[in-house]
Amino acid sequence: MALDLATVNRVLAGVACPGGGDLMSRDLVRALQVEGGTVRFVLEAASAEEARALAPVQAVAEAALRAAGAGSVQIVMTAHGPAAKAAPRPPAAAEGQPPSLKIGQHPTPHQGGPQPIAGIANVIVVGSGKGGVGKSTVSSNLAVALARQGRRVGLLDADIYGPSQPRMMGVNKRPASPDGKLIEPVHAHGVTMMSLGLMLKEDEAVVWRGPMIMGALQQLLGQVLWGELDVLIIDLPPGTGDIQLTLGQRTKLAGAVVVSTPQDVALLDAKKAIDMFQKLKTPILGLIENMSTYVCPNCGHEEHLFGHGGVAAEAKRLGVPLLGALPLALEVRLAGDAGRPVAAGDGPAAEAYAQIARALVAQGVA
Repeated sequence: MALDLATVNRVLAGVACPGGGDLMSRDLVRALQVEGGTVRFVLEAASAEEARALAPVQAVAEAALRAAGAGSVQIVMTAHGPAAKAAPRPPAAAEGQPPSLKIGQHPTPHQGGPQPIAGIANVIVVGSGKGGVGKSTVSSNLAVALARQGRRVGLLDADIYGPSQPRMMGVNKRPASPDGKLIEPVHAHGVTMMSLGLMLKEDEAVVWRGPMIMGALQQLLGQVLWGELDVLIIDLPPGTGDIQLTLGQRTKLAGAVVVSTPQDVALLDAKKAIDMFQKLKTPILGLIENMSTYVCPNCGHEEHLFGHGGVAAEAKRLGVPLLGALPLALEVRLAGDAGRPVAAGDGPAAEAYAQIARALVAQGVA
């Protein structure tokens, strides 16, 4: 009979560790997966010395799981180098101080299909096949445009390595964590937002491996006090990697909006993003052609700097809406750098985002 997660947890809780305790009480097990008769997990030691001491324990754990009915046991041992001790913090972070919790833990095990997020009616991911096509600009402006139409909107910056939403939304206040577990998001332009960038210095790099990234994403989704929202916009990193896969497998998504420029190279990568969402069974809500055209502010001449029509043709081929064709406009860049999305104002650019927001509301996903 195939093992279940509860049985595996009980078996591992019976495996003693040097110095006292067991694998579970010492919190050494990470990324535990149980699939049929196969059990996989990571043993995370605090140091190379501890990893060497745990080598016999690894063998005992494997033997115990096989005795309990596991057909295959795959255990990977990892060890962290010595880390500097952080200064102690009070249980509740003071106003304006970093939350006293660790971001970037390993993800907890997940079984079953995609699950909804409590209090959030719809989750829309904004993705692209490559960087530099304006995906984050679209995400922030779309969130603001939906908020201006009376929707309760959240914005999650899931681009862990390159978070840009704090600058684009004009936020530099660090979120608070009253209990060291839950995070209070910040608010700007009528939008509830959260980004790992709010917890880092502006020029501080995130140097993490995949499991840490997945754990951080899980925390930003599940430990943030989002409240009741009509829609949560998730600004994805470029490409088709771990974050996209984890979201598609763990979180119930209303659909994806794919952003591309008309340029052939960008469209080739956008098609890969579309294929990924289709494989994850995430509905494609529509495509957006960004930097579609440029109108000279001096003479009014219009030029298609990156080509024209490719995104519309792809939308037609897929049978999904072309949600909008956004111009390449200096005011959009200036507004983003200034922390006041162009959708928060008036004019042609703001109206273009308002039309996209209305189209999503009409689909019933926002």
